[in-house]
Amino acid sequence: MTRVLIHKAKSLKGEFTPPPDKSITHRAIMFASLAEGKSIIRNPLMAEDPISTMNAMRALGVEIIEQQSSRAKEQQSKDAATMSCYNNELIIYGKGLNGLKEPFDVINCGNSGTTARLISGILAGNPFFSVLTGDDSLKQRPMARVINPLRQMGAVISARQGDKYLPMAIRGGSLKAIRYEMPVASAQVKSCLILAGLYADGVTEIIEPQRSRDHTERMLRSMGAAIEVEGLKIRVRPLSSVLSPVDITIPGDFSSASFFIVAGLIVPDSEILIKNVVLNSTRTGLLEVIKKMGGEVRIENMRDVSGEPVGDIYVRTASSLKAVKVGKDLMPSMIDEFPVLCVLATQAEGITEIRGAEELRVKESDRITAMATELKKMKVELKEYPDGIAIKGRSSLKAAQVDSYNDHRIAMSLAIAGLIAEGETVINNPECVDISFPGFFSVLEKLMKA
Repeated sequence: MTRVLIHKAKSLKGEFTPPPDKSITHRAIMFASLAEGKSIIRNPLMAEDPISTMNAMRALGVEIIEQQSSRAKEQQSKDAATMSCYNNELIIYGKGLNGLKEPFDVINCGNSGTTARLISGILAGNPFFSVLTGDDSLKQRPMARVINPLRQMGAVISARQGDKYLPMAIRGGSLKAIRYEMPVASAQVKSCLILAGLYADGVTEIIEPQRSRDHTERMLRSMGAAIEVEGLKIRVRPLSSVLSPVDITIPGDFSSASFFIVAGLIVPDSEILIKNVVLNSTRTGLLEVIKKMGGEVRIENMRDVSGEPVGDIYVRTASSLKAVKVGKDLMPSMIDEFPVLCVLATQAEGITEIRGAEELRVKESDRITAMATELKKMKVELKEYPDGIAIKGRSSLKAAQVDSYNDHRIAMSLAIAGLIAEGETVINNPECVDISFPGFFSVLEKLMKA
């Protein structure tokens, strides 16, 4: 078992660029593979989850070449902590929607639910046999949510434990359009069905209960797909020609930036500039919560990067924070930020209640119980609910030995908690941060020394 030690910080100062956005990287790799011709993906996140997607598409016959970008060469003399952000470009020679080949072996999705769920929609549309599996964590994550609608569209699918979990076998082809009302807001399920809809006969209609992140709709429409969005309804028409190749630059990941947004608010005498962050409104619910709490976060240098709104985030220590209630309406736009919001809530006057988050019980870990258990170790008063948590603020955290649950977002959130805890916080199994944020601890050390 590995561990990392976190000490209380006197201040955090400086600037950095977070890793490239994980969600957009996944989609760029998949969609470029379905285009016809050469695509260039600049500044992709080369972390474990997107690499699982890259290997999955290679297993389906797609040629993907990794090369060092000119920007990476320019950065070589600079701080190594930023290097993972600028290491590579991917050249992808797309096979077209119907040019994929039957995989020779089982496709291993690693720890990536995005890989498993999105690629299911692609495989459902192709007339061959394939099998998906993953690591022990991914094998416990629910897959019936994509299996059921894909079966309605005509795919033949079977999976472990009564068709609930990976491994999952798919024999696709000859899909028909359906109208599907999603029981849970999920960008992964929505994206899966959009991809299947490109292959289906007729217009596929998907209705979300709440709006979830829309990177799939944005990117596929820019490539020529006929996707209409009207409120919570998405209509997908089968592809009439081909998907155009892309030349896309991946902006910084808001979810990765969120740990340092919270750190900048709660660590005394802090000022942090986080550069080149995607600010898509379907991702930034945390900023709305911070504003209600009274925290100061300023957006600067807003611009468009490859069809996504991007800007720089300036954050400084909050003079005071007040408790708020966060409900189901905001959760889809801040689903990944729940663990670090729990840390922020410990420093807000009053009781912060976060509800409508039951989906977090089936992530890489049960994130509700994980944060409740570990924050209790740090002497935080809280109450756990089936769909969320209530946290008493203005807590004086005490250092403890805490567990990451092999969940990257739990590990990073507990590291931020450690910055305001008295004593030495020990985080077990911290290497899971490499799933989304290689170099996280190096960036943290850099800002503490600034």
